[in-house]
Amino acid sequence: MADGITVVSVDGRRQRGERTRQAIIEAALSLQEEGVLVPTAQQISDRAGVLIRSFFRHFEDMETLFKAADDQLRDSYEALFIGGDRDGFLEERVNRAVERRSAAFEKLKNIFLGTKAQLWRYEMLRKNYARNQRGLRKDLEAWLPELTGLPEVECESIHAIASFEMWNRLRSEQGLSETASISVVKSTLISLLSSH
Repeated sequence: MADGITVVSVDGRRQRGERTRQAIIEAALSLQEEGVLVPTAQQISDRAGVLIRSFFRHFEDMETLFKAADDQLRDSYEALFIGGDRDGFLEERVNRAVERRSAAFEKLKNIFLGTKAQLWRYEMLRKNYARNQRGLRKDLEAWLPELTGLPEVECESIHAIASFEMWNRLRSEQGLSETASISVVKSTLISLLSSH
C-alpha cells in the first residue's frame, strides 16, 4: 500500500512539473506574440504564474527555453507554409504562394522579430533560423520550379522579394496594408519571372 502511495505522489509531482514547464513555454510565446520580443525570465515567470526559481528549475537558461519552444511549435509553424495548390500557370502559383507566405509571416511576425533580435546571443537560434531559411527557400522552389533555371542574381532576387524581411519592410517601414504588400510582392515576382 505504501508503495502505491509513493508512485501516485511521484506521478503527481511529475505531472505538476510538466504543467509548470508547459505554462512557462506558453507564457514566453504569448509575450512574444503580443510584442514583447525579448521577454525576460521574470516577465515569463510572472505571466506563467510561477516563481523565478521555478523557471530556472525547469530551464537552465533562456536558450534552453527557446529550444523547447521551437521543438514544440516547429511542426505547427512549418504547416503554415506547407501545402496549397501548386499547379497551374505561373501567375496563379505566384498568387497562391505569396498569399500563403504572407498570411504565415503576418501570424509569426513577432516570433520572427524576437528570434532575429537574439541571433547574436544564442547559437541554437542561429542554427534553427538557418534551418528555417533553408526550408523557406525549398518551399518557394516547390511553388516556382522555374527558379532552378534562372541565373543566380535573378534567383536570389526572387528569394529576397519573397522573404519575411521584405514583407516586414513593406508592412512596418513603408506602412502598407496586407493587401497592398501582397500586391507589391506578387507584381514584382511575376515581373521578374515573366522576363525569362
